Amino acid sequence: MINQNQENIINSSIETPSSNRYTFSWFDWFCLWYPPGWLILFNRHWQHYHCDPDGWNWLEYILFLIPGGFYLAIFIRWLRLGCRTPRQEVSEFDPNYQQLFSQEILAPIVEHYFRGELYQLENLPNTKPILVAMNHAGMCFPWDFLSLCYLLGKERGWILKTLAGISLFDHDWMIWWLPPGWSTVLGGVRAELNEFTTALQDQTILLYAPEGLRGPRKGWQKRYKLEKFDVSFIQLSQHLQIPILPVICIGNENLHPWSTNLQKLQRLFKLPFLPLSPLMLAFILFPSMGVWAAKSHLRYFIQPLETTHLQQNDKNSSVNKRAASYQQAQALRDKMQNKINKLIKK
Repeated sequence: MINQNQENIINSSIETPSSNRYTFSWFDWFCLWYPPGWLILFNRHWQHYHCDPDGWNWLEYILFLIPGGFYLAIFIRWLRLGCRTPRQEVSEFDPNYQQLFSQEILAPIVEHYFRGELYQLENLPNTKPILVAMNHAGMCFPWDFLSLCYLLGKERGWILKTLAGISLFDHDWMIWWLPPGWSTVLGGVRAELNEFTTALQDQTILLYAPEGLRGPRKGWQKRYKLEKFDVSFIQLSQHLQIPILPVICIGNENLHPWSTNLQKLQRLFKLPFLPLSPLMLAFILFPSMGVWAAKSHLRYFIQPLETTHLQQNDKNSSVNKRAASYQQAQALRDKMQNKINKLIKK
């Protein structure tokens, strides 16, 4: 399932001496146990494999763990960098680093914290490209996406890319939390039509949320109620003749429980969502918890492969094409909603 270039890169990484690999220390296990430390894990792993002179240092890491200390850490780092923002050193997808991050950071988080599991493995196809469509929720860092990427990589050795909101790449807050370019290096694809199209044309296995940001921002009251599906993934599936693999995640609604979206503040700060919940006091005291999520059991149910075709009478006009695509998108939504309803009743 992986192209020759990616295989060569991955094989070379496997052959590197084990002494050069990142291993979990007692401090890393402490960070995994202590929610404000999750951001430290991401940055420490990046700094192990990349030269990052603008990255966080040990004094600043310690401040992450103290109530309100993250604000002081940002100020100290800003002064250390000469009153400027961090520079971007790397900005290209690196399947080698994706695999290392998956094995060394995601593995303990997904297996021991989120307890991620795949079901109905017989529905996994042996061909690519594939458009993996999943119900995305949680109003938090996209742990349901990252966990699925890890599990599919472990099961099949797949290299996946994920379509992600633009704010995850270059929002003013993100470049201070995570290394600039971090999302791109790990396989993030900007939620823009040209990048979406290019990724599928490159024989990619692409993970996509058909609800868009409507899914994670809908809030706790609408949990497990799928929002309207976009038509773009159906249209690209039809145009490029790429099958769709539906995946249903149960447990992602509990990643940030009892939350509701503050729409006005969300738009003001140009964020994909801004949750209000009992956990918000902890986030205010420890902003580094922005990449953390509540403990949940993430279960993924692989559905049969879907193929989309234009009917003959749909080829006469763009209006008919879009109408047909819309109908197919909502038909898939109804099918996935029915399956979700059955699963949550068990």
